[in-house]
Order: sequence, then structure tokens, then C-alpha cells
Amino acid sequence: MPELLSDASRRVVGARQVLRAVAAGSVERVYVARDADPFVTQPVVNACEKAGVRVEEVAAMQQLGKACGISVSAAVAALLKA
Repeated sequence: MPELLSDASRRVVGARQVLRAVAAGSVERVYVARDADPFVTQPVVNACEKAGVRVEEVAAMQQLGKACGISVSAAVAALLKA
């Protein structure tokens, strides 16, 4: 997982925000936590498949939140295009 997720200007965190960014075409890559609820992550994965955005799995929500530099867990995060 790239350290770029810790840069707040290059990432979005959370399913709603990621869905908006994917719809806008501004996402380079999406990260999904394996232990997250599929009810939350599946719509994001589906949107990424339609948009042709690469999806990578992360072992745990806590690990994804830490990589994003936030103090809570995260189910989904996206790296924005430069």
C-alpha cells in the first residue's frame, strides 16, 4: 500500500466519498479492506469495475485507516489522480 494515502490532498476515505470520486473519474486506484462489510464495499468494487479503476485488497480496516493517517478504521480509500 503506497504511502501516498497519508497525503490528504491525494486521497479520499470512506465509501460515499470514493463512489463520488470514481463517478467523477478522478480516482487512480481504490483500496478495500478484506474484513470490511461487503454491504459497504461491494458497491464501490462494482463502480470501479464499470469505470476501469484498479482495486487492491488490504488485510484489515485498521491497517487501511492507519495508512491514511486517520485514527479510525477505514473500509475503503482511494488514491486520486495527480
